Amino acid sequence: MNIIEIDRVDFPGVEMFTRLTEAQLLNRLHPEQGVFIAESPKVIRVALDAGYEPVALLCERRHIDGDASDIVDRICDVPIYTGDREVLSAITGYTLTRGVLCAMRRKETRTVADVCVGARRVVVIKGVVDTTNIGAIFRSAAALGIDGVLLTRDSCDPLNRRAVRVSMGSVFLVPWTWIDDDISSLRSFGFRTVAMALTEKSVPLDDLRLAAEPRLAIVMGTEGDGLPSEAIDDADYVVRIPMKHGVDSLNVAAAAAVAFWQLRK
Repeated sequence: MNIIEIDRVDFPGVEMFTRLTEAQLLNRLHPEQGVFIAESPKVIRVALDAGYEPVALLCERRHIDGDASDIVDRICDVPIYTGDREVLSAITGYTLTRGVLCAMRRKETRTVADVCVGARRVVVIKGVVDTTNIGAIFRSAAALGIDGVLLTRDSCDPLNRRAVRVSMGSVFLVPWTWIDDDISSLRSFGFRTVAMALTEKSVPLDDLRLAAEPRLAIVMGTEGDGLPSEAIDDADYVVRIPMKHGVDSLNVAAAAAVAFWQLRK
C-alpha cells in the first residue's frame, strides 16, 4: 500500500489536486487520455466500477481505515496521499466532501455512432455551460432511461469536478460524446429530433405522436437564450412543457428531467 504523508501545500505529486485547472487536467498531464477528479467515496466507487483507471488518491487519514477503506484496497498500487483535514483543505482550497478525492484517467472518447447505435432515446445538450446543470441532466438521464448523451463542443465538460459530483457519478453510467453543431446528422441513425423551445409551432410534451416515435433525440438549449433559431427550424418537432401561473419556462436541468420522463420509451 503506497501511503504518502503530506504536510504542506507544495508537496510533490499533489499538483493535480491543487494548482491545475480543469483544462490543464485535460490537456497537460496526460494529453493522450487526460485526467479528471472524482470526489467522495460513492462517486469514486461508481467510476471504478465503470472501469476508470485511478492515478492517485487524496484522502484524510481517518478515511483510510474508514469510509474509503474498500477504495484503498482496490487501488493500492497508486499513490495515496494523506494528511490532516487542515492540510488537505489548504491544498484544495475547500473542505473535502467526505474527505476523499481521486484523480482518474479519461477513457478514449466515443464516436457519435458508438452512442447512437441501438439507442432509442438520446439527449443533445447544446451550449449548456453550467456545471451544476450538466451534472443534474446526467443524473436524470441515467435515472429516467436515456440511452446516450451528445454534447455540442461549446457545452461544459461532463468530467468537470463539480459536474461529476452533482451527477453522483451518473456521468460514468450513461454513454456520452461530443457532437458537431449539425444535429440533423442524427437522422442517419433513425432519430427524429425534438427541440425543446417556446415557439408558435410548439406542440405539448404529451403529444401522442412523440410517444409513438421509435427513436427520439431530445435537444436542450442554453440556460439563458435557449436553442438558436436554426436548431429549432431544423427540428422534426418543437415541443413545450405546459405551464401554469404565468411561468414560461423551467431551468434546463428541470426541463430535461420532465422531458425524459414523458418521452421515455
